Amino acid sequence: MALNKLSIPLFCVASLVAGCPSNSPEEGDATYDKLLQEGVDRIQASGIVAVHAEMLEGDRRIRARSGVAQLNSETPVNFDSYFRMGSNTKTFVAVVVLQLAGEGALSLDDTVEQWLPGVVSGNGNDGSLITIRQLLQHTSGIYNYIGPADPDGPDPQPALAVLRSAEEYMQHRLDHMDAEELVALAMAHKPSFDPGMQWAYSNTNYVLAGMIIERATGNRWSEEVEARILDPLGLDHTFDPGDEPDLPAPHAVAYQQYEAEGPLIDVTVANHTMAGAAGSLVTTTADLAKFWRALAEGSLLEPEQMAELHETVPAPAFDPIAPGTDYGLGIMWIPTSCGGGYWSHAGGTLGYSTRNAASDDGSRVIVMSLSTSTDDPEAAYATIIDTFKIIDQLMCAD
Repeated sequence: MALNKLSIPLFCVASLVAGCPSNSPEEGDATYDKLLQEGVDRIQASGIVAVHAEMLEGDRRIRARSGVAQLNSETPVNFDSYFRMGSNTKTFVAVVVLQLAGEGALSLDDTVEQWLPGVVSGNGNDGSLITIRQLLQHTSGIYNYIGPADPDGPDPQPALAVLRSAEEYMQHRLDHMDAEELVALAMAHKPSFDPGMQWAYSNTNYVLAGMIIERATGNRWSEEVEARILDPLGLDHTFDPGDEPDLPAPHAVAYQQYEAEGPLIDVTVANHTMAGAAGSLVTTTADLAKFWRALAEGSLLEPEQMAELHETVPAPAFDPIAPGTDYGLGIMWIPTSCGGGYWSHAGGTLGYSTRNAASDDGSRVIVMSLSTSTDDPEAAYATIIDTFKIIDQLMCAD
């Protein structure tokens, strides 16, 4: 789930983060170990309370961490910390839809109306003109339900209360939201463009994709993710929390800054039915790295479906941070400075940000989790740029 504000932190001055320890286990190659550790240290020093990362290079495993699990403590973030992956959930959902397409249970060219009659309608929205492929590729034109409720108003505020202020977060953090409610928020708005004519990121697309999975299989989208991806790969630390608002131990506390120069608010406890198939999954760096390797190696999809996954279109909204980024079906292709590129899907939700990268053959994978989000766009942008630079450096290293 990508927040409408930049979901990367501003600052956490040294006095706030007691000790800010950093260390990595004695695994892997010294060069990669050094690069990864320097990278997470640099990100943490920019104001992130905790950063931890994992890199797979061939048969080697390299891990690094920097910062503390909680403000005003001396406990370093655990290498095996759980975190909310946010919009990386979309890649899991896209894989399930592609598997169903490969089995003939649905077609990527089916319309939303065929599977969800009347759901996408009103204010110029028409599900009969939108295909499943367009949902997965963000070319549907459907409004992003977490965007401003009144985008043309004098002070546009997010539609979801937990994103608006610390006070509203506390009031609404345990609220359950059905997929139909999330889609209804989007249907209150006109589409951004005609289907297939442009590209624009919208979490609503994947909420709808999750609903289609449920209609096609008779099971919840998360049950299909579990049966088709998590269980076969042995991803025992990845799951959809449903209405459970807390995270298992160990985890780094998630911090959200709701106003520039305001305090960091502990937002770890939150009901993520507000994200659903667009971004609710919980994971660890080890599990997520294993997923990305398996996906790149072709363990989850047949060649025809892999080709569909990798059929990309330009995603110009990402040009300010990663020029030349293309978007496939729940997956991004990001060029590197050394030529070529990598597959990825960033994620951001309350307090947490996820960055990842997988080489075309899966031989090199990087996963990184950050535990702080800010309201200051300028400083947040600088941190985002830095994370992309660090991943680029690691993907280009010999």
